[in-house]
Amino acid sequence: MSMLTVATTQMPCTWNLEHNLDQAEQLVREAAAQGAQVILLQELFATPYFCIEQHHKHLALAEEYAHSRVLKRFAALAGELGVVLPLSWYERAGNAYFNSLSVADADGRLLGVYRKTHIPNAIGYQEKEYFSPGDTGFRVWDTAFGRLGIGICWDQWFPETARCLALQGAEVLLFPTAIGSEPGAADLDSRDHWQMTMRGHAAANLLPVVAANRIGREVATTDPALQMSFYGSSFICNHKGRLLAEADRETPGVLLQALDLPSMREERLTWGIYRDRRPDMYGALLSLDGRHLDPRWTTQGV
Repeated sequence: MSMLTVATTQMPCTWNLEHNLDQAEQLVREAAAQGAQVILLQELFATPYFCIEQHHKHLALAEEYAHSRVLKRFAALAGELGVVLPLSWYERAGNAYFNSLSVADADGRLLGVYRKTHIPNAIGYQEKEYFSPGDTGFRVWDTAFGRLGIGICWDQWFPETARCLALQGAEVLLFPTAIGSEPGAADLDSRDHWQMTMRGHAAANLLPVVAANRIGREVATTDPALQMSFYGSSFICNHKGRLLAEADRETPGVLLQALDLPSMREERLTWGIYRDRRPDMYGALLSLDGRHLDPRWTTQGV
C-alpha cells in the first residue's frame, strides 16, 4: 500500500475494569473517525498495572486466548470499524501466564499470539511474579494495512527486538507500553531515554515507530505507599527517528500520522543496511557474556 495512517493513544486505568474497556473503545472510535487504519493501545489497557506489587490475587485477571472477553470485544470492534488493532492482554495458558499480544485485523479476525520476550523485575515492575518469558519468538503480522512488527514494553529497550522484526519484513514497529516513575529510584525520569531508545531503533532500521504509554497515578492494593505515576508521552516517529507527533505526560487522547511506506522502503534500499549485514560475524549475540561461539575465536583458557 502507499500511505498508511497510524494512531497512538494514551489513557489512565483504574480498578473499574469495565470503564477501562469503555475508555479504550472510545479512543479507538475517535481515531478511526479521524481516518486511522492502525490504532495502538497501551500495554495491559484492560487493567491497572498490577505488576506494581506482588500478590497472587492478580492472576485471576488472566484470560485464555480462545475465551478472552477483551480480545473478543476489540476484535469485533476492529471488524466493525475496518481498522487493525494490536491488543495487549494478560494471558493464561494452562498453568502458565504470559504478557501477550494479539492483532485484530480489519475484518475482525484475530491473527494469533505474541508473548512478551523480555520480562523485567524491579521495584514497581514486578513482572516476573506474573509472567513467564515468551516462547513464541518475535512475530510480524500481515494485516489489511501492511506488515507490522510489534514488541511489548521492556522488549523495546533491546535493539535485537527491533532488528529481528525488521529482518522479518516489518514496515512499521509498534510498542505498547506501561512506564513511568521508578519507586526504587525516586529521582529518575526515564522519559527522554525511553523515547530516544525507540527513535534509535527507527533510525538504525529505517522504520517508523509508534509507541503508546499509559498515564495517571496508580497505587498498590496491598501498600498505599507504593505508587507510580505513568508519564504518557506516547509518540510517532519517522524512519529516521524524527518525532512526528508526541503527546504530553497527562492528557488522554489520540495522535494520528500519515506514513509514506513506499518512500521509506526506497530509502531502506538506498542505504543498504540490510545488504551489508554480516550475520556470520555476530556470534557474540548468541551468548549471554559476549563470547564468540565459534571455537576458532575463543580466547585460550576461557
